[in-house]
Amino acid sequence: MYYVEEMTQSAIAEALDIGRITVVRLLAEARTAKDVRISLSRDVSDLAGLEIEVQKRFKIAEAVVAPLTGPARDPRAVIAAAAGEYVSRLLRPDMKIGLGWGETLSRMLGFLEEKPVARLSVVSLLGGILRARAANPAECAWQFSRVYLADCYMLAAPAIVDSRQTKGALIERCGLGEVYELAETLDAVVVGVGGINSFHVARAYGLVTEDEVAEFKALGAIGNLLYNFFDADGCLIDHSVNVRAMAIPIDSLRKARSRIIVAGGADKVEAIVGACRLLHATTLVTDEATAKAMAALPG
Repeated sequence: MYYVEEMTQSAIAEALDIGRITVVRLLAEARTAKDVRISLSRDVSDLAGLEIEVQKRFKIAEAVVAPLTGPARDPRAVIAAAAGEYVSRLLRPDMKIGLGWGETLSRMLGFLEEKPVARLSVVSLLGGILRARAANPAECAWQFSRVYLADCYMLAAPAIVDSRQTKGALIERCGLGEVYELAETLDAVVVGVGGINSFHVARAYGLVTEDEVAEFKALGAIGNLLYNFFDADGCLIDHSVNVRAMAIPIDSLRKARSRIIVAGGADKVEAIVGACRLLHATTLVTDEATAKAMAALPG
């Protein structure tokens, strides 16, 4: 279509009902592999088909599926590499980008393309933790900003506080209101997804109690996005933790033009689907095994 019919990338994207970024990436891969023929190589074609299936099935504008050598392999490294490449291409001068935190997003930092991006602003979308050992996952936004010498706006508070009143006081009286206001005008957000296992990680961080973990499960929670706990339909559960999370509100995140979820793993498949629904995700960066599991879900 591109080389023989001389169609533009935008026209190909429209004809195939896929995102333009997918077209650009497939053409770049074909050039690199010296595989410019009427058909793409089998491996690339298989991944492209899977990306299109996920896009159409879950109403996502762009799916980026990273190849995985086997379904039992840890997918975080390949997802991080794909996310680093994707986000690096996305950055533009004067852009405001919001970042969550977590293991995969932290790994993504090592795959970012170091390049000048004038007047880039980075916003942390979630507060932090009070104790850390080998690394502090809550530093993701700050570390990201260091790559590009960008201004970073931090939510300098625990990820979850004890009451709605404490949260309000921190925003109104402790300078965090500026961060929340800036988050209303973000151009892009990049977030991870926690599955059910993340409930116990939050407990280990001292952010929630065992009783609260049990309550999450009783209310049908299957995952969390920035410590907003949600069910399989992508709806927030009715629990006080969702009010007490020091996170940029979901409604604010939805205003960003690019809403990117970076996540994968067999234990997160349903949570990723729920998170895509909750955020109205425009892009999902995941691995091959997770994408296949998503496509195989009933309904």
